[in-house]
Amino acid sequence: MEEAVPPPDCVTQEVRMILRKYVVVPPMKGGLENLREIASNLWFSWHTEAVELFDHLDERLWRDTSHNPQQVLIRLSRSRLNQILEDDVYLSHAEKVCQRLRSYMQRERTYDYNLPNPVDFITAYFSFEFGLAECLPIYSGGLGLLAGDHLKSASDLNLPLVAVGLMYQDGYFSQRLSPSGWQEEVFNRLELDTLPIEKLSDDSGQPLRVSVDLPGDTLWARILKVSVGRVPLYLLDTDIPENPPALRAITARLYGGDMEMRIRQEILLGMGGCRALAALGIEPAVHHLNEGHAAFVLLERVRRYVEEIGLTLEEAREMVTSQSVLTIHTPVPAGNDVFDRGLMEKYFGGLAKRLGMDFETLMGLGRKNPADRAEGFCMPVLGLRLSARANGVSRLHARVTRTMWREVWPQSDIEDIPITPITNGVHIPSYISRDMAALYDRYLGPGWNEDPDNEKVWRRIQTVPDTELWRTHERCRTRLVQFARRRLARQLQRRGASAPVVAHAHEVLDPEALTICFARRFATYKRATLLFRQLDRLERILNRADRPVQLIFAGKAHPADNFGKDLIRTIVDLAGAEPFRNRLVFLEDYDINIARYMVQGADVWLNTPRRPLEACGTSGMKAAANGALNLSILDGWWDEGYLGDNGWAIGWGEEYTDPAGQDIIESLALYDLLEESVAPLFYERGVDDMPREWIRMMKRSIGSICPIFNSHRMVSDYIHNFYVPQAQNSAQLKENQFQVLREMVAWKKRMREDWPRISIANVEVGNEDNAVMGKEVEVFVTVDTAGHHPFELRVEVLHGPVDLWDNFKVRRFTRLEPDEANSYEAGPVVFSGFIPLNHSGLYGLEVRVTPDHPNLAFSHSFHLVHRT
Repeated sequence: MEEAVPPPDCVTQEVRMILRKYVVVPPMKGGLENLREIASNLWFSWHTEAVELFDHLDERLWRDTSHNPQQVLIRLSRSRLNQILEDDVYLSHAEKVCQRLRSYMQRERTYDYNLPNPVDFITAYFSFEFGLAECLPIYSGGLGLLAGDHLKSASDLNLPLVAVGLMYQDGYFSQRLSPSGWQEEVFNRLELDTLPIEKLSDDSGQPLRVSVDLPGDTLWARILKVSVGRVPLYLLDTDIPENPPALRAITARLYGGDMEMRIRQEILLGMGGCRALAALGIEPAVHHLNEGHAAFVLLERVRRYVEEIGLTLEEAREMVTSQSVLTIHTPVPAGNDVFDRGLMEKYFGGLAKRLGMDFETLMGLGRKNPADRAEGFCMPVLGLRLSARANGVSRLHARVTRTMWREVWPQSDIEDIPITPITNGVHIPSYISRDMAALYDRYLGPGWNEDPDNEKVWRRIQTVPDTELWRTHERCRTRLVQFARRRLARQLQRRGASAPVVAHAHEVLDPEALTICFARRFATYKRATLLFRQLDRLERILNRADRPVQLIFAGKAHPADNFGKDLIRTIVDLAGAEPFRNRLVFLEDYDINIARYMVQGADVWLNTPRRPLEACGTSGMKAAANGALNLSILDGWWDEGYLGDNGWAIGWGEEYTDPAGQDIIESLALYDLLEESVAPLFYERGVDDMPREWIRMMKRSIGSICPIFNSHRMVSDYIHNFYVPQAQNSAQLKENQFQVLREMVAWKKRMREDWPRISIANVEVGNEDNAVMGKEVEVFVTVDTAGHHPFELRVEVLHGPVDLWDNFKVRRFTRLEPDEANSYEAGPVVFSGFIPLNHSGLYGLEVRVTPDHPNLAFSHSFHLVHRT
């Protein structure tokens, strides 16, 4: 029988039925309702007693759901539920944990440490990714994990902070290795209804949504809420019926798609994120942008001040700048988003017209040189131009970042570019092992958890008996080895390995051998294969009978980074080769869970970036909190964390112009350290089989690293150095219905107009012929102020010892004060002050004049300077 053929004018169309979906949950009665309350807040993820509650319900289910308590409760068998209902001890413990959560949430007094008053304003934190828990995979690496730790510490410190991000339905990819060891990407759809996420509704019960205009379309996004302790994280989701398929896919994948997809995602994060906060009735005093991805926040807020508040464009720019903070993470120019003119005109041409702004002026906001039409629109540059404060994420990174963006401030010396360091830290409770946490509770008291940036608390590590510390660490190492074996066996089985090969996976590694871990993104500058340059030498190190060494590697390459994928394949191939088969393992699909096992069980944490390209790096901090010792290039945080006796440094902080030569030199230095320092110290045992000197170094590492490199200290730095000053400044500018703002804008206009007439007329140095170290010389500077009050100018002397090329070896500042006897209206004003002579030898000084105003965060941000 022939198949019926429809007439040519008929169109067959698949009819898709739209299902109304809802989640059926088991009855939560008899005390089980406490579990649901705990499961709804990510607070559970950094509190061991909460994690243990769900692990106890069904250990395998807890593992298979990526530690998702909501799914565990939904999928738990009826028989197991009935068992729990009869377990009075368990139910009593669940009640206690729930009461602890409630007490935590009900704390009223906000952050006030070393402040005259508690923080009474809201900070909004925008980030493209957040790494909070393995059940919510909307992160790719360090940027997201740092953002997650920021929220957790803000919650612990009771800082009024809200966060904004995107809800990626496919999350970030899962890594799978092909039989040849090549990375393949797998995207798994997230079941939003079974995640600790709340769908927000408006007053009529409809989903709470916001919209942004795209060329020819309106993009709608619903607002979801994740509770991170006391901090709400609002996520925007475009996968809703109101959008056509192309727009629904905008929040499909983190870092997926082309540049047009990226600009759409960043428009949604920045402009849609601001509108989401407005829809929620939240009015932040400070907006913190975690990287340039979120910089469209600034344009949306300029638009709002112009169109909704009625400010002029210049007033709006000034107001936005006063409220904005930018954190820069990427030290590699290629890692920053740059949109071409065509894309910018397509998506922002209309906004420029609405604001009465020439399009080239708008493009100039994102260019290092605003007049260079060949430049694209760089997101970090937009952030730098419209933020009063910006920071790098370590001291070394701040130096690199100032050099990288110096063209934004062409009139300033590199040292004066207003990018300051706030070194990253980690949320220690999120990564500490249960065993180590119990040890700290016993000997350090609750302060290690509640007050982790208190150095006195961490000094108590010296009171921990060596035996207890070592045995605790050995248990964690054993647990890591067991985990690695299980994981390796599963991944080999999935790749189609033979039964003997899979069986052998349960025998690799030695629970008592020196274990070195390396886990990070497989970007080429991180040099994951530096250790494998001389395989014969490495083989001897790993297989030495009296002091064996073993390596555990993990990490993902960007889907488009074939060089990074090739590095992974190299390591996977070596792990299967006979000389390394028992001593080298690569664990696929690196995530928070794998990271936790590795940082808790490692003896040594290896880091080999090409200095100075590591912005900070935080995994070594997590490992140190668990007793591991760092073996690292002096880059990122380790450049300031290394003290000589708390780990090992590869090299001395050299920076090379020849990468190939650098790799040779530093790989040899790494082999030398392993052979001559690391392995001998680990295996130097007494009659009690205890490595006493190794344990001494462990204690030194814990005591020196934990109180400094934790996210409580980091968030406190942001509060004191950025948030509080910004909030106070923006509040002043709003006074009297923005009258202070208008006066400042008018002052800046006058200053720009008068700057050519302001000049340094004369410089005199008193008693310079009798310059003796330890004494002072007096400096007199005559300035023609063009009728401006002397306090509108900052007159400084830059001074210090100089080299033969007139470069300062050490540069210091002394601000000069005006002579009150002079009338600035009558003519030039004399500024004077004393310069201390703290060094002997060739000494130099330079005079610099910049505008000064109480509402300017940095005088150099005005781009006006006179100097001798």
